[in-house]
Amino acid sequence: MSKLGDLGAKLYRGEVGYDFVGKRFLWYGVSILITITAIVALAVQGLNMGIEFKGGAVFTTPKTTVSVAKATEAAEEASGHDAIVQELGTGGLRIQISGVDTGAATDVKQKLATDLKVDQAAINADLVGPSWGEQIANKAWTGLGIFMVLVVIYLAIAFEWRMAVAALIALIHDLTITVGVYALVGFEVTPGTVIGLLTILGYSLYDTVVVFDGLKEGSKDITKQTRWTYSEIANRSINGTLVRSINTTVVALLPVAAALLFIGGGFLGAGMLNDISLSLFVGLAAGAYSSIFIATPLVVDLKEREPAMKALKKRVLAKRAAAAAKGESPDEGYDAEDEPQVVAQGRSGRRR
Repeated sequence: MSKLGDLGAKLYRGEVGYDFVGKRFLWYGVSILITITAIVALAVQGLNMGIEFKGGAVFTTPKTTVSVAKATEAAEEASGHDAIVQELGTGGLRIQISGVDTGAATDVKQKLATDLKVDQAAINADLVGPSWGEQIANKAWTGLGIFMVLVVIYLAIAFEWRMAVAALIALIHDLTITVGVYALVGFEVTPGTVIGLLTILGYSLYDTVVVFDGLKEGSKDITKQTRWTYSEIANRSINGTLVRSINTTVVALLPVAAALLFIGGGFLGAGMLNDISLSLFVGLAAGAYSSIFIATPLVVDLKEREPAMKALKKRVLAKRAAAAAKGESPDEGYDAEDEPQVVAQGRSGRRR
């Protein structure tokens, strides 16, 4: 067995573990700091909205020897607006100009053909009106709202309302961080970005539900035993799925980082790949973080407010104090049949 597999087995059996729940206020502090940074970036710099939302034109040229700097100067002179020029892997250029209306697009295209020394008929022009972008934004907000409502309803039915609330907060946390990164780095917000944002919600929710499922099974009949508190059961559930979460996150991040963000967006200059890959990369990382460090600890904070959980914690601590006073281990005289099951990595736990 590999070292990682051996560690996963030990985490699963509870032989080793990290106290994620016990240090939850540290994670809360880190998340609050990151979230505040994201909100400040949004307030100060704002989002760089693409022409799909502002309206404008995108001209794609065939292969040309004109540099990006000269093409930018030519595009701005021809249109009278700021232009963004990207070199494509084919040797052509993608020229994006905001504020260009349909009537002026033909003249701009003609001037670009002359300045860039390419055939006018070979230049592809895509015109976008601001009303279309507004429709896209409204549909995105509608889809996001419906998704959030359905998530809360499902989790409340399948698990409990506390888990639904914690998952919702974790999703908002992931979205805020991802959007904040866009504001910090200045990447354009396009329909590809919206697709990426909606996609990461599913990944984030998946990791969270895996941990919640283990916690649900592990806390069955929890008040009938006096070995563990609810927070300790929750921590065992996180540790039991830790290696699995790391593996799935790394496997998901590698193609996004290598194929889309760095190679596709960086070396090939593919515009929309930048838009969707950054949201996927940041969102996947934030989702893995929130499912471990935010969602489950929030459930613990909400759950341990219940009188039954308070009473359980009091009994567990009292038993441990009594055992310590006698110089005994807290597990001496413990009935293994009373141990709650701990399910991890999608498998039913065995009573030990």
